[in-house]
Amino acid sequence: MTLRMVYAIMFGSSMAINMTRAILSLFASELGADAFQIGTLTAAYAFFPFAIALYAGKAVDRLGNRFPVLAGMIGMSLSVIVPGLFPSLWALYLSQPLIGTSHVFVVIALQNVIGQSVPPEKRDQAFGGFSTTVSVANFTGPIVGGYLAEHLSFALVYLASSVFCVMSVLVSFVLPVGRVSRTRQLFNLLSSAKLLKMKTLRSAMISSALVLYSRDIYVMYFPLYADKLGISVSAIGWIISIQGLAMIVVRLFLGRLIDFVGRDRLLISSVILAGVSFLLVPVTQSALLLGIWSATMGMGLGCGQPLSMATSYNVSPKNRTGEVLGLRLTINRLSQFVAPLFFGLLGSWIGIASVFVVSGSFLLGGSWLIRPGSVRTEPAEES
Repeated sequence: MTLRMVYAIMFGSSMAINMTRAILSLFASELGADAFQIGTLTAAYAFFPFAIALYAGKAVDRLGNRFPVLAGMIGMSLSVIVPGLFPSLWALYLSQPLIGTSHVFVVIALQNVIGQSVPPEKRDQAFGGFSTTVSVANFTGPIVGGYLAEHLSFALVYLASSVFCVMSVLVSFVLPVGRVSRTRQLFNLLSSAKLLKMKTLRSAMISSALVLYSRDIYVMYFPLYADKLGISVSAIGWIISIQGLAMIVVRLFLGRLIDFVGRDRLLISSVILAGVSFLLVPVTQSALLLGIWSATMGMGLGCGQPLSMATSYNVSPKNRTGEVLGLRLTINRLSQFVAPLFFGLLGSWIGIASVFVVSGSFLLGGSWLIRPGSVRTEPAEES
């Protein structure tokens, strides 16, 4: 029952984000925003979560899980209702940092609920279900948002997404509070960074950052590459969607894959598979083959997130699980904030193909960094 509540809340929040972010640039452009303003709107969503994710994780440890989720979902509800009722640039500038910041609390607390309510031997499957829920919303949200925008209006997309948020708010009221840390800790960045001395945790966070930035880079730059090949917009959309579907499928079989291959081998193999797929993109001109590389890339990237979440929780000190999940999200958002800037400069200087070559090389290099050493998966001692 608890997992169903977690998945329901996560689906509602993810639908709201994917319905609105898919049409954000078009909505802003209609309201008179130029390219620079659209860029700042996009950055506002990623920057604030990076700045506060660690503190949000520590707050979850201190307050429990229910209140952060409830407050986060109320914040997300307001962030989509305001642009829906007052379609203007100022409303969007208010909406983006609010929805990004609110979502941080929701994600960390829900992941903490899973870790606290599911025994260690079942956490991989539970976090896999969590990631699959997000993947389904990633696939359906843009379709629903695009259809509503095309036939109704951009503002109504925001109002429609608020329905998912309000439903998630209602479910949040009955979410378990969970374990609350009685140890008062200062918000010390250095103390949190010391957690990265744990090799297993460090490997999990590196793999998570690699997966997230790679997905963002692919979605951002593949359409530009495919457009130069003369592939239609609809075909480009399908190729990208195939990756999302592959991520869903591989997560459905994640438990069996772990039993068959082993967690460490699966994580490294998945990163290598994604890296090789990236390297094959710039030497391919066939839409069919590009669709195949997109699917294999999705299979690789689809394993990384749930494995990273489960491993991060398993090795966390018992009174600092929220902090560890917050640290993980901080590193994720940092990679999502920095990587587009780096690859944007790279693509403008050398060409779009170089983005896939360098990103694929980073993934292959990252697979060496996350290789198993003296890996332990039991929780660390409290500190």
